[in-house]
Amino acid sequence: MIIDAYNTTQDVRTRSDYLTGARPGEAPPPYTPFDPRRILDRMDAAGVDLAMVCSLAQRIENDFLIDLVRAHPDRLFGFGQVRPADDDALAEIARIAEAGLKGLKLHPSLHGYHVADHGLLDPIFEACAEHGLPVLINALDDAFCAPLAIEEIARNHPGVPTIIAHMGAVWNVPEAIIVAERQPHIYLETSATLLSDVRRAYARLGPEKILLGSEWPGSDFDLERMKIAKAVPDEADRALIEGGNMARLLGITS
Repeated sequence: MIIDAYNTTQDVRTRSDYLTGARPGEAPPPYTPFDPRRILDRMDAAGVDLAMVCSLAQRIENDFLIDLVRAHPDRLFGFGQVRPADDDALAEIARIAEAGLKGLKLHPSLHGYHVADHGLLDPIFEACAEHGLPVLINALDDAFCAPLAIEEIARNHPGVPTIIAHMGAVWNVPEAIIVAERQPHIYLETSATLLSDVRRAYARLGPEKILLGSEWPGSDFDLERMKIAKAVPDEADRALIEGGNMARLLGITS
C-alpha cells in the first residue's frame, strides 16, 4: 500500500495571494467548495492508495477535514490542527480524535510560538498520547522549530510518534537526521527536500525512519515517488518509506 504522509487541502482561500494564486491587487476568485477529485485524480495517476490531508495553517479547518475524510475513508486520512495557546486547544484535540482524525499538525512559525516551549507544548503532547495521535511539525528552515528544538520537546514524550515535516529542509536537514538517529520515535517526512538529502537520510538511518510525503498541491505525487525511487533503489526499503512505516504508525494492517 502506498501511503503519502503529508498533503494540504484548503477549503476557504480568503484574500491570500499565496493560497489563491492571484496576482497582487487582484480580487480573490469567488468561493467554490474544494473538489476532492483534484487530489484523488492525482493520487490515482501516481498509484497512491492513501494520503494524509491537513490545513496549510493560515486557516485551521478541522471540520472541513473531518467531513472530507469521512466522505473518502478509503483514500484520505486527516491530521487536525490547533493553536497551542488557545484556551480550547486540549478540548479540540479530544474532539478531532473522537471525530476520526488520525494525527495533529503543528505550525509554530505561523502561529507564533517556539516548539521547545515546555509549558505550552507538553500538555499538547500529553493529549496526543492520551488519544493515540502522532504529531507532525512543519519544519522548514525556521528558528521557531529547528530539529534540535523539536527533539527537546519530543524526547519527553516517547509514546507520541513525532514527524519532522520536510526533514527540516534545507539547511536544517543535518540536524534532523541526527535527531531521528538518536530518538526512536522521531521520523522524517520527505516533501520539499532535495534528492541528495533523501539519499543522505537513507544512508544514515536506513528506511525505517523516513516517510514519503508530497505536500500536494505544492508538488505532485508522481514527482515525489520518482524522487524516492531514485534515492532508494532497494524495493523492500522503498516499500517501507512509501507506506509501510506510516501504516505502522497509524495501525493499518491491510
